[in-house]
Amino acid sequence: MRIFSRVLLLILAVLGIALTVVLYYTVNPKLPDYVPVEQVHYQDQWSAADRQTYYFTPQGTQVKGLHYDWFTALELPFSAQRFATPEYLARFGFLVDPKQVPTAQNPGNLPVGFARHQNAGSRVEYLDITCAACHTGELHVNNQALRIDGGSAQHVLPSSVPTLRGGSFGQALVASLAATYYLPWKFDRFAHSVLGHDYDEYNKQQLRQDFKASLNQFLRVAWNDTHRGLYPTEEGPGRTDAFGRIANASFGDAISAENYRVANAPVDYPHLWDIWTFDWVQWNGSAQQPMARNIGEALGVGATLDFFDSAGQPLQGDARYPSSVRVRDLNRIEETLQRLKPPTWPEDLFGAINKPLAAQGRALFAENCAGCHVPAVNQVNGRPVQQLKMLPVDYIGTDPGAANNIADQRYDLSALQWDAAELATLNVELHPKPSAPLDLHKMSVAQGLAYVTAFVEDHAYRAAGVTPAERPSLDGFGLPIGVRELRAYKARPLAGVWATPPFLHNGSVPTIFQLLSPQDERSTTFYKGTFNYDPRHLGFETGAFKNAFVFDTTITGNHNSGHEFRDGKRGNGVIGRTLLPQERWALLEYLKVLGGPLEQQLP
Repeated sequence: MRIFSRVLLLILAVLGIALTVVLYYTVNPKLPDYVPVEQVHYQDQWSAADRQTYYFTPQGTQVKGLHYDWFTALELPFSAQRFATPEYLARFGFLVDPKQVPTAQNPGNLPVGFARHQNAGSRVEYLDITCAACHTGELHVNNQALRIDGGSAQHVLPSSVPTLRGGSFGQALVASLAATYYLPWKFDRFAHSVLGHDYDEYNKQQLRQDFKASLNQFLRVAWNDTHRGLYPTEEGPGRTDAFGRIANASFGDAISAENYRVANAPVDYPHLWDIWTFDWVQWNGSAQQPMARNIGEALGVGATLDFFDSAGQPLQGDARYPSSVRVRDLNRIEETLQRLKPPTWPEDLFGAINKPLAAQGRALFAENCAGCHVPAVNQVNGRPVQQLKMLPVDYIGTDPGAANNIADQRYDLSALQWDAAELATLNVELHPKPSAPLDLHKMSVAQGLAYVTAFVEDHAYRAAGVTPAERPSLDGFGLPIGVRELRAYKARPLAGVWATPPFLHNGSVPTIFQLLSPQDERSTTFYKGTFNYDPRHLGFETGAFKNAFVFDTTITGNHNSGHEFRDGKRGNGVIGRTLLPQERWALLEYLKVLGGPLEQQLP
């Protein structure tokens, strides 16, 4: 009996220590310091009005039911400091301007991509994180910032899984929510802030009940993701396993726990200029229709989706599937992005172009890069369509995880009781066309999401009053919901690529100079979480700094192999001959001007 008691005490002590450590890093996340720049410089990629439309137009995401005014009123754990200050949120990598002030579009004075929306018939304003949060970048040189609209974000948004590092926005947000709910004096301050003149005991208790419902959603996801080990490869700044997270939310959370899959292949947020001209999008070229792509993105970030009625029965017919997706706003964002131009190299900030060297680089680009990165362009229904080259994983040799997971993982969607004849009426085209009937017990993520988004799209169009005549325009050029499952990655055009570090689909190579080098000359580990730009090597600085994220390329999903210029047989990662250092410098100089007005000034 004494031995049993000692063992029990030891177990409790170990658990107590572990809990203390987790709580410490939850309350004190290891975040980089916020160092405000002197000025944020905006280019003429589009108009100022387009920029604000892009930054703050909602798309229907609801971040676990979190209200906008709740978010702006939250305090840090064990502190009265507000959580949603620009200075604090900037430490997670979200983009703020030191000179920004509240506006009608951004009343909470929040970072880029933090919007709000109301659902039909509701007075509640929900926090709505939009595509701009993940597809806007910034580069810092000499304490000056260059904003890259449509560029690659470097925030740590997705995970609420507790880690000893504690640098995730999701984890820190859950800590503030929990502290607000469980500390009476903190909740009372929160209630006064949210309710204002309507503060009384009844409204306070109702607020507490509603707030707990949202907190419970966060805690369920954190527990589920943690104990199932769904995300073993830490994403860090600027990455998420997008398909894995969407599938786990849509097929695991909403349908069956048997559908959870390990998501161990994070990818960078791709840049968006000229994307409307691409024949296929996503890193693996799996999606075709703009609206379906954007609905899938909204669902992944938290738009609500109902598969079943209140009795737990699968919805049928026109009842499939109500959501909070805002299709007219998604179309507005998509049309705005059609006006977005690639960024141009800012000589006043980053240094003058060496035009003779850039001219040498132009010839090298034609020899070594154009075959993959300069696609054929055709006019289709008034749209310039770039036919992107898809490079098989076996040839390009880059980390295969993302492409293989999308091609291989299967999900049981039979609980939704889809009928084959009904699926055939949807605006979905599978490539290649299946030779056998679809097996609802073994659906791929791309196929499953295609049919889900088709139903969601139909329902949302009806709810928004979209007429049959309007629909082709909102779909995007009358395109169907096309689906491909290739073990390949796309080679996209390289205009403005200098502004989109790090590189490869998984962000495993920090600079373009390293990307043009053999793998054994690339960094095995480097530090992420800074916006400080290296205008010589074209990438972020990689040295250590306070609370940096260490990117380890030996971890599954993080491999920096492939896309090598190295002598030897082509394929298996080798795509071209060895480039001498002076040739690499020349290519870098040319990439600074590719697709921009300075290219016309080359000799």
